[in-house]
Amino acid sequence: MAESHSPADDIVYDLVSIQYHALKAATVYDTYAADAEGHDDVREFIEEIREQDAHRAVRVHQLLGKLTAKPGQGIG
Repeated sequence: MAESHSPADDIVYDLVSIQYHALKAATVYDTYAADAEGHDDVREFIEEIREQDAHRAVRVHQLLGKLTAKPGQGIG
């Protein structure tokens, strides 16, 4: 198993940053979708990236849990 990481490690910071931006984007997708009214292809694209960002935020959460778990508590 890989070593445990602290919140100060670059890899943890990087993942937190990715998660932050994915979650931050989620707050504006309704505005983007409203702006795209009448353009079904654009609204479909916005929904697609909304789902990708939601998946990305969940995946980062899982990875952070593994990286910051105490030795012996991480998920294999």
